[in-house]
Amino acid sequence: MERMKDRASDVEVLVGVNPVLEQLRTTPATVRRIFVASTAHGGARKVVEAANTARVPVVVEEPRRLARRAAGHVHQGVVAEIEPYRYLGWYDLLDLRPACVAALDQVTDPRNLGAILRVADAAGVGALIVLEHRAAGITPVAARAAAGAAATVPVARVTNLTRALVELRDAGYGIVGLDAGGEENLFGFRFPDPCVIVVGSEGRGLRPLVRGTCDFRVAVPMQGAVSSLNVSVAAAVTFYERMRQRQIVDTPSRGC
Repeated sequence: MERMKDRASDVEVLVGVNPVLEQLRTTPATVRRIFVASTAHGGARKVVEAANTARVPVVVEEPRRLARRAAGHVHQGVVAEIEPYRYLGWYDLLDLRPACVAALDQVTDPRNLGAILRVADAAGVGALIVLEHRAAGITPVAARAAAGAAATVPVARVTNLTRALVELRDAGYGIVGLDAGGEENLFGFRFPDPCVIVVGSEGRGLRPLVRGTCDFRVAVPMQGAVSSLNVSVAAAVTFYERMRQRQIVDTPSRGC
């Protein structure tokens, strides 16, 4: 799936059967219209059915024109025009008050951001915080890696992560930093409720000021020769350990 900005308008382009179906399922009001290849079949027909249910216009397109709309990306016979991605406002996040928030400290690889979004959705993390500068945002690559989670997990952007963490602490959150040198072993640590899980950047981890703002610093135990995990893998292990503690594996509700 790719999400691309249409230079001629204020819309973005989403391609691929599953991403478009997920957009129609979660936020149909953001889908302006859908283009389907005249030769499309299989999954594309499911998109047409979902679009008809949501009353979204469907245009049958000649395959070559559809390929141009997709800008060379694999589209599976489906291209959608959608509203530009809208980040969650900071005060909206505070009002939403999810029981678990993930904050990313200068994660720069959009594929890692997308993977973290995907596992956040699966493990019941209610929202993500990313930095506005020197960090990945919801780009086409991130949206593709998220596999639909960009439409289900709200993302807020902040300019100062330390200040944001302090505000969340003042709002009652326990701030848990994921840190290779942390004093607490992840599997012996009890997550506070509500909590913020702070994930550091690729290679460097948490910046000193951010690390110092955390109430707890938790390390994923490592028994092999490898000294660290990919940031998205470490985040996944941590999110699922929190979910295991809360015993919500079979709970269908969102926002943990």
